[in-house]
Amino acid sequence: MARPTQRARTLSQNFLADRATAEHVARLAAPDRRNPPLLLEVGAGNGALTEPLARRSRELHAYEIDPRLVPGLRARFARTPHVHVVAGDFLAARPPRTPFSVAGNVPFSRTADIVDWCLSAPGLTDATLLTQLEYARKRTGDYGRWSLLTVLTWPRHEWRLLGRVGRHRFRPAPRVDAGILRIQRRPAPLLTGTGPRRTWSDLVELGFSGVGGSLHASLRRAHPRRRVDAAFRAARLDPGVLVGEVAPDRWLRLHEELTA
Repeated sequence: MARPTQRARTLSQNFLADRATAEHVARLAAPDRRNPPLLLEVGAGNGALTEPLARRSRELHAYEIDPRLVPGLRARFARTPHVHVVAGDFLAARPPRTPFSVAGNVPFSRTADIVDWCLSAPGLTDATLLTQLEYARKRTGDYGRWSLLTVLTWPRHEWRLLGRVGRHRFRPAPRVDAGILRIQRRPAPLLTGTGPRRTWSDLVELGFSGVGGSLHASLRRAHPRRRVDAAFRAARLDPGVLVGEVAPDRWLRLHEELTA
């Protein structure tokens, strides 16, 4: 039989072992105890984050993929009727139709899939996730660069880095620190309608394609040079700027100018 540490590594599990950090993450995930009415936790583990989340939610579904951890979780929350421990893979769950939030200390190796699940769920209002620090910084522009995924989803979702959590606050300790990533669906999208959403994705994907060697050159493949020049001036961008250095608000101005 595999030892607990070996099993944790196999499932990419690094359990949160610091109570203050768990309380802090729970407050960020559910700042108003009356909201959200439904909270989904991904990767409940041994319940370190589940407990403070339970105090701040009206209904909590705690997902745990490791069947050996589920009995302990169910025993721990047996007298907490609004906490439902769900045995199974969070990624196999069908998103609720009603508004809901997601929180969790996610397995680093499955972060991208979990984020994709959240972004594609129509009822999601927000997600507060402990991820690898590098991932959180990359997605939120903290390196001074922006990723394709962040820019593509920016009209609908806001991405923020809410803090850093040292690696030694987990057991077993991962090789790197974690970041608190917050993804929040905007109450009103910055772009509405099928047409603007399509032209946005076309523009951003073309810009990140690398065709032509620069963002300016890539956009000239679909737009006259004079229009691209004018759009860059309106967005206050240098023609030599690297695509990853363009913040989402500048992309919105480029889109406005090039689709006018």
